[in-house]
Amino acid sequence: MAYQEFLPMKALQDYIQYFWVLEDHTANAEKTFFRVIPDGVPALIYQEGPSLFYDNKGLALPQLYIYGQSSQYIENSVSGYFRIIGVYLQPTALKAIFNMDAFELSNQNIPLEYLVSEKILEQLLNVESIGEKIGLISDFLLNRIQGSEINRKKAEFACVLLQKGTPLKDIQSEMALSERSLERLIKQYVGMSPKMFSRIMRFQSGLDILRKSKLDSLTTITYENGYFDQSHYIREFKEFTGTTPKAFLHHTDETLINFPKWNL
Repeated sequence: MAYQEFLPMKALQDYIQYFWVLEDHTANAEKTFFRVIPDGVPALIYQEGPSLFYDNKGLALPQLYIYGQSSQYIENSVSGYFRIIGVYLQPTALKAIFNMDAFELSNQNIPLEYLVSEKILEQLLNVESIGEKIGLISDFLLNRIQGSEINRKKAEFACVLLQKGTPLKDIQSEMALSERSLERLIKQYVGMSPKMFSRIMRFQSGLDILRKSKLDSLTTITYENGYFDQSHYIREFKEFTGTTPKAFLHHTDETLINFPKWNL
């Protein structure tokens, strides 16, 4: 598989982390399995084809779609050659771009045509190069940005604190928000509760250590990330990946992080 990353234009950096392209030119008719792992990041996905990805129910994923925040792993499969262009958004970007509460898109793959009137898919099909396609998507997103910057900045600040592992009570105190107000702010802009987002950030912190240090780091991961013990960490790891840390290291190929190919 081949993988590339592209940074967004400066005007979009508050809304987009980066663009990526993943492709496989293997003419293999057998299914290849992947898992989408919760990472606190929504995304826009364009499947250029010719092969499309399928979900675990055997249904083809839309050619151009948004997926919201995910609180559980998702299994996808594909057969043969594919190219997908992904846009990893900032955690708070969905409400600003689509002017709807982010939790309405959580744990779903929504065709973009259901959310907007622009014929962006038709435009993407009519240009050839990756650069042109990224340019079209960038122009589309730039034109969609809207909403209250003040509230988005508040949600963004709360996300930074949650990513650092700051306790919820401390965030409420620092931002002068009640528990209910913080819950509403994060659900509207991120798409899940502060507690769930915090759990996923803790899991991702541990996963990053695991990738670098392998199984020698389980004790470090457990205590540095606030798990009660190794069994607590392994239980949460299985919740978000469907497998154990050992099996994850031995049976996956992570060309694109949090979208591992599963080697059966």
